Amino acid sequence: MYRPRFSHQSDALNAADTAVWAVSDRAREMAQKGEDVIFLCVGDPNFDTPEPILDFARARLGVGRTHYSPAAGEPVLRSAIAEVESKVSPHPCSPEEVVVFPGGTNAIYSVLACLLNPGEEIVIPEPMYIGYLPIADALRLKIKPASFCAANHFAFDLDAIKASIGETTRAVMINTPGNPSGAMASPAQLRELAAYCRTRNIWLICDEMYSMITFARRHTSLRAVAEQLDNVVVVDGLSKSHAMSGWRLGWAVAQSPLTERLAEFAGATIFGCSQFIQEAAAFALEFDAYFVSQMRDAYCKRRDLLVERIERIPGLSCNKPEAGMFVMMDISQVAESSQAFAEALLAEQQVSVLPGAAFGASAAKHVRLTLANDEAELNRALDRIEYFVNSGKRKAG
Repeated sequence: MYRPRFSHQSDALNAADTAVWAVSDRAREMAQKGEDVIFLCVGDPNFDTPEPILDFARARLGVGRTHYSPAAGEPVLRSAIAEVESKVSPHPCSPEEVVVFPGGTNAIYSVLACLLNPGEEIVIPEPMYIGYLPIADALRLKIKPASFCAANHFAFDLDAIKASIGETTRAVMINTPGNPSGAMASPAQLRELAAYCRTRNIWLICDEMYSMITFARRHTSLRAVAEQLDNVVVVDGLSKSHAMSGWRLGWAVAQSPLTERLAEFAGATIFGCSQFIQEAAAFALEFDAYFVSQMRDAYCKRRDLLVERIERIPGLSCNKPEAGMFVMMDISQVAESSQAFAEALLAEQQVSVLPGAAFGASAAKHVRLTLANDEAELNRALDRIEYFVNSGKRKAG
């Protein structure tokens, strides 16, 4: 009898998705049956892509920009990204230092595939973005976590990262502003980490996907503060900041010869990104200030609302994140685990949140709530969460 055999990569990706998104998948099934489910689990902006960007994309479609693109990306977009990088950094950036990918996740996959061999070690702070684990598993990399302290609101911990770096470490990957915590590394921390990694002959990769969604202070790019750039890679994109998650566009900025290898890898695996999407992205980077500011202000108001409501519920607590689209809610006083809390909340109140254990052991007593809902929907969700927690206490009593 024939039995199909599949690759380790597909097994790793499928296993990770099943474990992480089980509660979310159940919530979607309930919604499809007509139940009034409130989704606080996914970081997909609820804003529409700004109309001028849509108009520009339509115009480029109208003139036939629907053909193959250079593997490294369209020159106009690479130049726009290089110009943005040059404005915020003392290091000039050339278009040759930019490679475009269909989304930040693909950029990270491509970077890791070009830097590390199967079995090699990469240090990643946790709580970490859940997309890192399946990528590392698919590439057969060994993740060594550097745990950030929950009691310190998962603040960026340079000492914890250094302590996790060993003789076999080949790369360090950080995420600032962080998903899920919203914590930001300081310029001094980034500068010191870049220098330390360089002395150890280690690559330092910085995922800066939430660079434009900051509240109290501006984001500082790793590329802006690192004294030397030959071991530095920065990944960014427009999915969050410009409400362009479905456009699938991200990029990596690094020095040659890495960008040459990345371009070759992109040419062999994706054969370039859509022309009209890249040109619309270049337009967005040039004319985005007003729209990004409006979205940032909305996220800030939602964050403040969510934090204020959570702090009023006995047994729950949270930190006010510095950046990003999420709030991490501490459920340690009301539930045995984040998985148990998320499953019960969905079953009893039809609110879907993401269990913190998916982000690493340090977040096991937290759940992640997204800011990608309007204020009315967030209030509805918090009403249900408050009732759920109070009801649980009455049952326990």
